[in-house]
Amino acid sequence: MIQIPLNLTYPPALGGDDYLVAPCNAEAEAWLSRWPDWPTHGLALYGPEGCGKTHRLTAFAAGHGGVLRTAADLTFASVPGLVEDHAGVALDDLDGLADEAALLHLFNLGASAKRFLLLAGRQPPARLPIRLPDLASRLNTLPAIGITAPGDEVLAAVIAKQFADRGLKVGDGVISLLLKRGPRSFADARRMVEDLDRAALASARAVTPALVRQLLSHPHEESP
Repeated sequence: MIQIPLNLTYPPALGGDDYLVAPCNAEAEAWLSRWPDWPTHGLALYGPEGCGKTHRLTAFAAGHGGVLRTAADLTFASVPGLVEDHAGVALDDLDGLADEAALLHLFNLGASAKRFLLLAGRQPPARLPIRLPDLASRLNTLPAIGITAPGDEVLAAVIAKQFADRGLKVGDGVISLLLKRGPRSFADARRMVEDLDRAALASARAVTPALVRQLLSHPHEESP
């Protein structure tokens, strides 16, 4: 029997799936829930790929009248429209920032207009190789909150809830096998459950350890 001894909660879905609050992301969630009572208009989240940053940015933007963009796509010319038309900007994949002047422009206009700026990347903004001194200085004023990779207990809870949301009843053996051989991120766990659901429907079978092993061994093949 898989034990999940954590006190896990599920805030309302905001433009997507429910977001699981657990020790790996509890501090970030606490900060996000305080908006607009942040010390500045901006906040930075950082953590490894697959830890849920994009999911949280998407939900926060949708729930607060903001817009989601990736740093690589941000341009200087687009900034005034983003600030004028939205309550804030959630900017994902800060590590891929291409136009530093555009982000500086967004930071300044957003602060003047009292728009939120939510950033996310794999590392804190202070560690990015920013060339513009003014941008580096402004980024260093933002609270930077880490999100860690989920542990087994959290992944077990995520996987179990994904199955439950789809009306699928699975045994402990399925979840145990997925923990040993399956995904190690929230996003991958969600995709794996989706794949298992499709495979079970296609073959008129229940989701069993045998089906999990088959899908893990041949991830790109349809079940017979």
